[in-house]
Amino acid sequence: MSLVDRIGEAGAAALRRLDPEQAHRLAIKGLAFAPLPRPAADDPILRTTLAGLDLPNPVGLAAGLDKDGEALSGLSRLGFGFVECGSVTPRPQAGNPRPRLFRLSEDRAIVNRMGFNNAGLDAFAARLDRRPRDVIVGANLGANKDAEDKAADYVAGLTRLAGRASYFTVNISSPNTPGLRALQGREQLDDLLGRIEAARPPRDAPRAPVFLKIAPDLAAEEIGMIVEASLAHRIDGLIVSNTTLERPRTLRSPQAAETGGLSGAPIRPFAEKALRAAAEAADGRLPLIAVGGIDSGAEAYARIRLGASAVQLYSALIYEGPGLVARIKRDLAARLRADGFSTLSQAVGAAR
Repeated sequence: MSLVDRIGEAGAAALRRLDPEQAHRLAIKGLAFAPLPRPAADDPILRTTLAGLDLPNPVGLAAGLDKDGEALSGLSRLGFGFVECGSVTPRPQAGNPRPRLFRLSEDRAIVNRMGFNNAGLDAFAARLDRRPRDVIVGANLGANKDAEDKAADYVAGLTRLAGRASYFTVNISSPNTPGLRALQGREQLDDLLGRIEAARPPRDAPRAPVFLKIAPDLAAEEIGMIVEASLAHRIDGLIVSNTTLERPRTLRSPQAAETGGLSGAPIRPFAEKALRAAAEAADGRLPLIAVGGIDSGAEAYARIRLGASAVQLYSALIYEGPGLVARIKRDLAARLRADGFSTLSQAVGAAR
């Protein structure tokens, strides 16, 4: 283990002794200002393409850690293949009342009901203008809690950040904004995606990919409908999936009963089930990004074999520290070679 990894794990352990939201703020400040060295070059077997994006590796940071794009300089040095910031809404909003973030340490999980707290599009855009240019940065778009026309908020984010973000994620699956998940229904989804499509440059012009992030609590038939709607409106991929409202009986933490979205290790079966349904419905027509309970190279590899072209992490970093990224990449490269693959793309969907 390198010195940087040891320092990172010690820092993560120290932060876990603090109030979760205070620890989160300190981590962001540290990443924003720490003079971290550049990561080692990625194993060539990990290089892949996702919706036209050239990724040095398929391990990305999920949205939620850096809501306002404050720590991109530090995050770009942790070895991620891509980094997603947000969710960002057109106008600043404070989010839900505290406490709203809970560690379920016994379960290696998190419950949050943050409520899209962020500084708004103007502040986000200014930070993207100063971001490192050697990292792929995605903007996760949300809608203001009091917005009467939530679809218009997503279009506003897409328009304001055009030319600044490498890709966009339309987050319609957070459980912490009233009415948001209703946008996953066909009528509202068609309206939203149609308006997003109209706001994008023509297909023959350069344009950033747009992904749709869905909930793990959907039935297979609902996921199939979302896949077909996404294809109809030229969405470039699905992120599968967000946090769950379910509470497995196996949870041991006293914080498990808190209201909000559950993430981390216990969400794994829900995220895998949603990924299987999305992969079956897409049948290779739509790239998939897997999220939810990914905390090892073995788990990342399993999701890729189920049909994901890339994966994202967040909650596992809280428990494993930033060295987890390099460990996942090393193990993933070894597993690809052990199974006779020469490129990562060859493994996508191999278990289907």
